[in-house]
Amino acid sequence: MKFIVQGGLNKTGLKGSIRVPGDKSISHRSIMFGSLAEGTSHISGFLEGEDSLNTLRAFQAMGVSIEGPSAGKVTIEGVGMHGLKPPAQALDLGNSGTSMRLLAGLLAGQKFDVELSGDASLSKRPMKRVTDPLTEMGAVVATAEGGKPPLKITGNQTLKGINYQMPMASAQVKSCCLLAGMYAQGKTCVTEPAITRDHTERMLEAFGCDVDVSDSMACVTGPAKLMAADIDVPGDISSAAFFMVGASIADDSDIVLEHVGINPTRTGVINILKLMGADISCSNHQEVGGEPVVDLRIRSAKLKGIHIPEGLVPLAIDEFPIIFVAAACAEGQTIVTGAEELRVKESDRIQVMADGLKALGVDARATEDGMIIKGGEIGAGTVHSHDDHRIAMAFAMASLCSNGDIHIEDCDNVNTSFPGFAELAASCGLSIQVVNE
Repeated sequence: MKFIVQGGLNKTGLKGSIRVPGDKSISHRSIMFGSLAEGTSHISGFLEGEDSLNTLRAFQAMGVSIEGPSAGKVTIEGVGMHGLKPPAQALDLGNSGTSMRLLAGLLAGQKFDVELSGDASLSKRPMKRVTDPLTEMGAVVATAEGGKPPLKITGNQTLKGINYQMPMASAQVKSCCLLAGMYAQGKTCVTEPAITRDHTERMLEAFGCDVDVSDSMACVTGPAKLMAADIDVPGDISSAAFFMVGASIADDSDIVLEHVGINPTRTGVINILKLMGADISCSNHQEVGGEPVVDLRIRSAKLKGIHIPEGLVPLAIDEFPIIFVAAACAEGQTIVTGAEELRVKESDRIQVMADGLKALGVDARATEDGMIIKGGEIGAGTVHSHDDHRIAMAFAMASLCSNGDIHIEDCDNVNTSFPGFAELAASCGLSIQVVNE
């Protein structure tokens, strides 16, 4: 599948009120915790994208009765912390690094052996970052060469609580350790070098597990248990980010994004765009399932280049492909540092975005831990997403300030996080054509 997106100069911008799909991080965790809880959990707003569906299928393969999803509603009959059954074959997690890393923690404490595998992209992603602390806890996890998937977990191990100083800021690593800690004897504490998203801590509390959080440390005491809960998944701020930038860079835009989660560990993209001069306002503040939710209104703005504060980088790590597009449309130079984590995402997002921007005539230079972008005119051209959903959607929005059409190759994986992206974007003004080859 590829996108052909019409250049947007001298056209009207994005308009209307829309609701983006449910938060992927929260959707993953709702399935995991609902499955391990005692009782029946009801989930609404569940993201029906391939990544979160792969998590759902994995728990079905381990004997959990899950009804749905139907219009975002899922009903889970929890089996308790030790009620999972050995799957008949390896659990194929597709493109989802979140599924693999979090499941590694949950399954390290089970009585049975299990193998976690994924697609070609996931099979290149680093897993030593989770297998190292799991091994320290007493788990037995084998990887392929270089610490890459598949992961082969040997069950029936006695796990012990540890104090783990994370070498990198990663919510997936933190979550993996905390979830294994629920099966360990004693207290497991994880200290992170920079604050990362805290959906795991918030949702564990919602399912009745005490999590002790102070500054940069989070702790759980095992053995723990979970009780069923009802979760309303808010709109994913990572998906909303494409429309935030699109509306900012296109003339005559005025769009409302309804029911978006603004967890304070995820609002880096809003703060970065505001520093660049974006016109973003919040209304209809609510709290749903422990998560703050608002409606976001975005209007056209003249963006300016900035040196993005490194403290905001971990709070916007998934949104950098579209932030790079904002920088390409801004006046002046934008410098990103401290973002080396982008090199081990679904693609090397630093290099792939730099290559794509250069193909469109933008002055973009990749650095070891970020990028230097001189804003200016975006031209027509063809870019390759390298099967990375966020790259594909970022370049689709780049067309709103391009002087010609943009062809984007390898867009199939957009459905991993944002099913219906092209249709929703078209409904508010993006001239996008989907071509199935």
